[in-house]
Amino acid sequence: MVFEKILNLFDLVILTHTKRICIIYIINRPLGGSTMAIGERIRFFRNLRGMTQKYLGIQVGFPEKTADIRMAQYESGSRTPKADLTNNLAEVFGISSQALTVPDIDSDLGLMHTLFTLEDLYGMRVENANGEVHLRFDESKPTANKSVFQMLAAWAEQAEKYRNGEITKEQYDEWRYTYPKLDTTQTWAKVPSQELSDAMVEAFKDKLKNM
Repeated sequence: MVFEKILNLFDLVILTHTKRICIIYIINRPLGGSTMAIGERIRFFRNLRGMTQKYLGIQVGFPEKTADIRMAQYESGSRTPKADLTNNLAEVFGISSQALTVPDIDSDLGLMHTLFTLEDLYGMRVENANGEVHLRFDESKPTANKSVFQMLAAWAEQAEKYRNGEITKEQYDEWRYTYPKLDTTQTWAKVPSQELSDAMVEAFKDKLKNM
């Protein structure tokens, strides 16, 4: 899903109103020539975790002598990791593999066409307001995707908690980079753990015995 892949791509301000999500990008904050290919995401998370290229390469199974060279190749884009390596990297970083496989946006034009896709598929629209560019996801629009709106609303909730000091930057980043693991607003996060399931079964058995 396009939205899940770009959830962690941009540093944006998210505001939520009744049946509307407003994502604001401030014009005087330049985007620059951001390259968001998988190699740069690997470098981003490696630096975030304080790892060297050699350490990371060894952790995903490369020989010590060539571990740093192989990781440098992946980060530079001269090599592209296969799915199994991508999954291994995500496991080492402690993130979702989708946080690495974001759209390969290597230019401002690439970003623009990704946003056009969101407009076509998810009912997003762009507006100018008081020197700011607003990207709006309106649930009442016929083209709006209800599932995406719920995901955006969950993101807005976490972003507001971070701005209000209710959670730390580390907690906010963990929510984003492991998404949807920690999203308690969606069905996938409401499945009880095996331990809880076992406890519920035992409690039900005890209740039957006492009947």
